[in-house]
Amino acid sequence: MNILVYRWNSYNYIDIIATFQSMGHQVDVIEQELESYDEDEVFAARLHGILQQKNYDFVFTVNYFAVISGVCQQMGIKYVSWSCDSPLLSMYHKNVFLDCNYFFLFDKTNYLEFKGMGVKHIWHLPLAVDTDRLDELFAQDTMDKMQLAETDSGNASKHSVRDFAGGISFVGNLYEKNSYDELETRFPEYLRGYFDAVMEAQLNISGGNIIEPMLTADILERVSEYFELKKSKDSFSDLGLVFATTVLGFKTASLQRQRALLALVAKFPVNLYTNTGGDTLLRVKNCGSVDYWSEMPKVFRYSKINLNFTIPNIKSGLPLRIFDVLGAGGFLLTNYQAELPDYFEIGKDLACFESEAELVEKCSYYLTREEERQQIAKNGYEKVKNCCSYRKRLKFILEKIGEE
Repeated sequence: MNILVYRWNSYNYIDIIATFQSMGHQVDVIEQELESYDEDEVFAARLHGILQQKNYDFVFTVNYFAVISGVCQQMGIKYVSWSCDSPLLSMYHKNVFLDCNYFFLFDKTNYLEFKGMGVKHIWHLPLAVDTDRLDELFAQDTMDKMQLAETDSGNASKHSVRDFAGGISFVGNLYEKNSYDELETRFPEYLRGYFDAVMEAQLNISGGNIIEPMLTADILERVSEYFELKKSKDSFSDLGLVFATTVLGFKTASLQRQRALLALVAKFPVNLYTNTGGDTLLRVKNCGSVDYWSEMPKVFRYSKINLNFTIPNIKSGLPLRIFDVLGAGGFLLTNYQAELPDYFEIGKDLACFESEAELVEKCSYYLTREEERQQIAKNGYEKVKNCCSYRKRLKFILEKIGEE
């Protein structure tokens, strides 16, 4: 097949493109910063011209872009998108109902929502990991250490850890810069108190999202006085969805992650890998950012416990970090998500917590049980290697669009 991929800064594009190619398909790539996900006349004209020059079987993107959908509909070519974020505000657009679209959503709740709207070509598809690429990375890492050991044992020892080894590690965004903090001082005391209560309630709920249902018509009417909903003329996203996602969702994630790390560091050493601050978290070791491809997998492999906190915007699905940790052979301790038991055996493939107190308790337990922890990490690696590869996921996509 001939596949045209529109590539933006999503992490999983390299694995997706490499897998398509390894399956024998021809992949061409187009890159351009969009003026808007919904409308961009310059990009649309460029895409139209490319599709005229070559006979492509479909256009592929990670996440959905209405502007691409519009061009594909005009050209009579299939447009395939696989989500890695949820909810995708870009999907709340009239173009979502075009016949050219083929959607694969990693969050089952989001999938059921759009299927219920009448979107025709839509499937639920979890995310993936390329364990072969990661195995090669660690094989090279082992060779590098052996070569260093032959020349300078002191340097080899230093190189072998490079701050990647640790007890408890978290790699991710702290969302310290979020729009709620910018808006908070503008809200009246009543709204601030209400939002504080909603976020506190959300922090005490595992595997579900109550933020959007709590934004009643009365509350949203008052919110509209302080928060402007910006959307294109063909978008049907509403104030409740956008405010719950881009304002309260990110703020809740910030509170959850910072509080959890502070609770842990009171008892254990904690390493934080982020490019979004973290300097206010006293005693948490801020190790800065790590490269997704060459460094992050080493954090996951060499840390005793890797943490995952799923942003509440993802209502039931499993974020990419879960697959990345397990694919690197790391031990994972994650918050509960409704879809976890569908793919993993909790306590065998990974460990799970449902409250801050349980998070601290589980860390205390697993830090002192080396053999059990390593066995769980091995089980998790084998599970994603056998069941969650990009080859399996892309084969599913190709089968579905072929059937249609």
